[in-house]
Amino acid sequence: MVALTWQTMWTRSSGTPATSLKHMSVLFGCCLALVSYVGSRDASNLQIAVQRSAVRGHGTTMRRATTAKFNSPSSRAIHSVRTRAEVAGLQGGMKLSSTIPDPNNPGDFVSNISPTILEKVGANLHMQKNHPLNIIKNRIYEYFNGLDSEVAFKMFDDLSPIVSTQACFDDVLVPPDHVSRKLSDTFYKDPSTVLRTHTSAHQTELLRKGEKAFLVTGDCFRRDEIDASHYPVFHQMEGVRVFDPKKNPNLTNEMVVADLKKTLEGMVKAIFGDVETRWVDAYFPFTHDSMELEVFFNGDWLEVLGCGVMQEKILESAGLGPGNGEEVAWAFGMGLERLAMVLFEISDIRLFWSKDERFLSQFEEGKISKFRPFSKYPPCYKDISFWVPEKFEENDIFAMVRDEAGDLVEGVELIDQFTHPKTNKESRCYRINYRSMERSLTNEEVDDIQFRVREKVAAYGGELR
Repeated sequence: MVALTWQTMWTRSSGTPATSLKHMSVLFGCCLALVSYVGSRDASNLQIAVQRSAVRGHGTTMRRATTAKFNSPSSRAIHSVRTRAEVAGLQGGMKLSSTIPDPNNPGDFVSNISPTILEKVGANLHMQKNHPLNIIKNRIYEYFNGLDSEVAFKMFDDLSPIVSTQACFDDVLVPPDHVSRKLSDTFYKDPSTVLRTHTSAHQTELLRKGEKAFLVTGDCFRRDEIDASHYPVFHQMEGVRVFDPKKNPNLTNEMVVADLKKTLEGMVKAIFGDVETRWVDAYFPFTHDSMELEVFFNGDWLEVLGCGVMQEKILESAGLGPGNGEEVAWAFGMGLERLAMVLFEISDIRLFWSKDERFLSQFEEGKISKFRPFSKYPPCYKDISFWVPEKFEENDIFAMVRDEAGDLVEGVELIDQFTHPKTNKESRCYRINYRSMERSLTNEEVDDIQFRVREKVAAYGGELR
């Protein structure tokens, strides 16, 4: 089901202090960069070129450019020109980020899918053998394959993450003005196409094809905060079962709810063992009789999933339900990282993306084993303080940091905030925690990343302090 509701839903360090000579070099570098670009005559052409490159999938090349070291003032100045185009073209722009794109009036829309995100599309961690996400997925599949049921569940692992806004939002009854539709929250390829924010985006597609019992597992994308439990790419599993009244005479809503509870209670016991469970009433716009299932694990209650009886409008849009076959259905959705972090005792969500054998070699198909940390490298903290621009969206700042630092950023925290009594302008200070999971970072590379972050914030419209 819909991810945003299923699963919740100072020192101003800026790097090495610049000398007057360095400032002169930067200015000279800027001039060189602009002169070299003068042939285009229009900075918007650069923006369009950058965006087209990203959308066509040239993320690897652009990421290399993004992560390259800028050791000289002139190269940093050239980067400044690129940064301003990237902010406008890849971050959705300051004026657009707080809006919901209109397919009927695209205007000067530019995609907010950055090269950093493009690199993750198609990674499919849930399909990689011996990966923690794959181990959990397979355990759930085994449970559903072993159910003594009148229907057999069909599994879908590789549906495209590029979906229409109709499928992602409208078909599952997400309100037209819901915050999840904004550019600040969702990655848009164009005004009517997004990277799916939840596996619910495939519900009506599969129902229209005649599927009556299925599980969908896949990577989902969302612009989000930066900490140990949030990442812009995550993995979800969606489950749906449709009941045909012709095969189930005297079917009642209570019978559907009872089947839903029995099925999911059995599933969590297959995952966690013989644990205590409880049901908590919830609200989701796409189901009624909505609930969340919690388990008592390691001395605490853990929310595992959200579920409910599918709204009739969703069934109707697929040619089912009232006035058609009178079908009734239940559905559930859950995040795999959330489960894996608890079961394998993985403390940082970035580790799921690690290619370090010290991480990957610890896991084996069919086994839930405790992760053994192989190192703890020192953090490096940098603060950035600025007057916020109009229509400021905090997720934009997180995206800028993530785009420049990649998996070298462990967290971004707001540590100070105030409003000027005379100008009514708001100032914010964020503390960025840089830490690699695999090696010690050098001051030089962290300073360089921080320089690029500051450049992006300035290009975004933030007045640096």
